Amino acid sequence: MRTRVGVAVTAIVAAAGLYAFSPRSMPQFEQARIPVDKMQLNSIARSGAGLVAAGELGQILVSRDDGVSWQAAHLPQSRQAPITRTVFATNGTGLALGHEGWILRSTDGGLSWEESAFEKSNGEPLMSAARLPSGEWLAVGAFGRVLHSLDDGKSWQPHVIPGLSDWHLNSINGSADGKQWLITGEAGSVLRSDDGGASWAVVPPFYKGSIYGAVQLASGTWVAYGMRGNVYHSEDGGRSWQAASVQAPVSTYAHAVTEDGRLLLAGQGGILLASQDGGHSFQVIRKEGRASLTGIYRLADGSLLLSSESGLQRHKPATRTADATQGRSAPPTTTGAS
Repeated sequence: MRTRVGVAVTAIVAAAGLYAFSPRSMPQFEQARIPVDKMQLNSIARSGAGLVAAGELGQILVSRDDGVSWQAAHLPQSRQAPITRTVFATNGTGLALGHEGWILRSTDGGLSWEESAFEKSNGEPLMSAARLPSGEWLAVGAFGRVLHSLDDGKSWQPHVIPGLSDWHLNSINGSADGKQWLITGEAGSVLRSDDGGASWAVVPPFYKGSIYGAVQLASGTWVAYGMRGNVYHSEDGGRSWQAASVQAPVSTYAHAVTEDGRLLLAGQGGILLASQDGGHSFQVIRKEGRASLTGIYRLADGSLLLSSESGLQRHKPATRTADATQGRSAPPTTTGAS
C-alpha cells in the first residue's frame, strides 16, 4: 500500500522525522550566534553571497565566512514550513523549496527572499528545482507534481510530462553541458531528457526503491543513489543501469564530485562513501553519529561542511580532496544544491 506523504517524504532526506508536520514554536536565537550545530538543516548551497543553509521551520541562514558565523536571511513572513532544498542559478536567481508548495525567490545570493508560491490547503512538498538552458525553471515534488516558471521563478504553473506517474519525485539533475537531464523519484522512477529538458522519456524500471539524487561525472557516466545502499551507474546517458558495489547498506541523500573525479555520497547515520572508479564501487570513509547527512560542501581548507538533521558538522578527510562540484543533486546551471 502506498504510504501517505507524511511518511513517504520523511524518508526522502533522512531516516526519521526529517520533515515533521506538527507545529512547533520558533526557537529563540541568540543575537550573536545562531546554533546551527543543533538545528535540523536539509540543504546547504553556495551563492554569490556565501553559503546558504535551510531547513526546519522555514529558516534560511547565510554565512559569508565559510560557515564560521551565520545570520538569518530576510523572509517576507514566517510560514514555519520546512525548507527541503535551495538552488542558485548562474544568472543569480535562487530558489528555496519547501512543504505546502512553498517557493521563495532571491536575487541577492539568499540574503533576502520573496514568496512566489504557497498553498496552505493541500500543498504538497516540493523537493528539487533546476533552471534549464532555455531559462525555464522546473520544480518537482510529492505525488508526481511538476511546476514550471517562464519568468525566472516569479510565478509558477502546473506542468505535464507525458507518461509520468504519481510517485514522489525527489530530484532533477543535469549534465555539465546542459543537454542531458534526469528526474528521479520513488519506486525507481527515472525520466531522461537529451534536449535540455524540452522533452522527457520514461526509463524502464531497474530498481523498486526510491532514488534520491543523481549526478553525471566528467566521463559521462551517470550515477544515481537511493535507499539502503542502492547505487546505480549508467554509461549510455541513463538508458540502462547497472548496480554499483557498496560496502554499507544505508540510504544516501547528497553528493559532491571532487576535481580529481572522486564521487562522495553522504547519508544515513552520518556516513560518507567515496568512489574512485567512476561510481562502480564505493568505500566507507566516515561513519559517525546517528544523524543523517542531507548536504555536503567542501571548504577552502579541505574540510567538508555537512548539513544534517541535527545541525551542521565539519569533517576533515584523511586524505586531501580537490575542490568539489558542490551540491545535493545540483543541476549544472546552479552552484551549490541543495
